[in-house]
Amino acid sequence: MDNAADVSIRPETKADIDAVRKLNKKAFKGKDESKLVDALREEDGFIPALALVAEKAGTVVGHILFSPVEIKDGETSVPALALAPMSVLPDFQGQGIGTALVKHGLAEAAKLGHKIVVVVGHPGYYPRFGFVKAGEKGLTLPFECEAEVFMVLELAPGALNGVRGEIVYPGAFHEVI
Repeated sequence: MDNAADVSIRPETKADIDAVRKLNKKAFKGKDESKLVDALREEDGFIPALALVAEKAGTVVGHILFSPVEIKDGETSVPALALAPMSVLPDFQGQGIGTALVKHGLAEAAKLGHKIVVVVGHPGYYPRFGFVKAGEKGLTLPFECEAEVFMVLELAPGALNGVRGEIVYPGAFHEVI
């Protein structure tokens, strides 16, 4: 079922913060993701244009956030984005809202000139957008996780040519999660 047609996607506003906090608590059944989003908004590199909400009939039903990260290999550093978190209210899941958020967010990131996006997420979900196993591209994480959940997407063809290294996340990721 795809009810995403009657959903609008836009950058979040200050008026959305409480709704986004509640949304993340319900979607993830806990407080970590809502705390993470709050902390990432305070980071120097926060990109307001890449903190998006999905709104249906005046209610915020989905949220996605992209944050700047670095791919570091010795003295070499390549900018990238981390997609985290992405959430949809449980009653609205399975309606194409998450897909619409991801597609819209990736398009906005590309428009802003970003070239690489990483995600730690469901291996059955993100490949539909072009994400592939990041480890096979020479990327690593500063923490342990299963290889199939760590993925990367080139927003610009060839963006990963010659790029390898560890993802360096904003401090908020380490402080909250």
